[in-house]
Amino acid sequence: MTPSVRRTHRTRRTLQAAGAGAAALLALSACSGSGSDASGKDSAATSSSGKDAAGKLSGEVTVFAAASLKESFTTLGEEFEKAHPGTTVTFSFGGSDALAASITGGAPADVFASASPKTMKVVTDAGDAAGTPATFVRNQLEIATLPGNPDKIASLKDLGRSGLKVVLCDKAVPCGAAAQKALDAGGLELTPVSYEEDVKSALNKVVLKEADAAVVYRTDVRAAGDKVEGVDFPESADAVNDYPITLLKGAQHTDTAEAFIALVRSAEGRKVLTGAGFLEP
Repeated sequence: MTPSVRRTHRTRRTLQAAGAGAAALLALSACSGSGSDASGKDSAATSSSGKDAAGKLSGEVTVFAAASLKESFTTLGEEFEKAHPGTTVTFSFGGSDALAASITGGAPADVFASASPKTMKVVTDAGDAAGTPATFVRNQLEIATLPGNPDKIASLKDLGRSGLKVVLCDKAVPCGAAAQKALDAGGLELTPVSYEEDVKSALNKVVLKEADAAVVYRTDVRAAGDKVEGVDFPESADAVNDYPITLLKGAQHTDTAEAFIALVRSAEGRKVLTGAGFLEP
């Protein structure tokens, strides 16, 4: 369950490279006797807080985020970099359980956005969160069918029809846990042809016509456009997921990371997220 990675502009420098860079700047300062380079311009080294010598945000921020946030967070990352030249936002998207395990296992990350409080708790219980996680959006389930809904699926109960190939997210990930909660609320049992590692993988089974239907988030149905068709079902109201976000301990550029979290939670960020189908927190 290796999370997919999007990098913008450059990859993360190793700590050794950062240390070497700092040593080089120190040596340059000692030789020149001032904070200016040979051309007389001030050096623009980034502090550990994420601000340069002029007090502007800079540096790279690595965000681990639930797969269902891919489209929205990619847009917000681009907006953030545009608003703060000199910053880079790097994303790792995947199942929230796999991301949480990576963080507690020591993977370098600055921000974690989970698709459920349960997976966020894995990180907070391990002492890897800096501060208290805040819910920034919520998400609701929907049935994704083939375009035109050829099997005439109209309810969650219909997914139990003989011969219908249905896919669910693994129960360990938030979309799978929510689907099971919805099934329990309706007193239904369902045996899928497969359990997928995250919501994008489940949806892709329908997109590729390897399955007739999948229970996913409505945001993913919307992101897929005309590749699938969505079917609402009342039991989804009993399985709405809260999405929390937090700064992580050991963040390399804390001010820049906190600024990205602020954008996600701002009116501007909420506009992007609700436009993608997410619900207000």
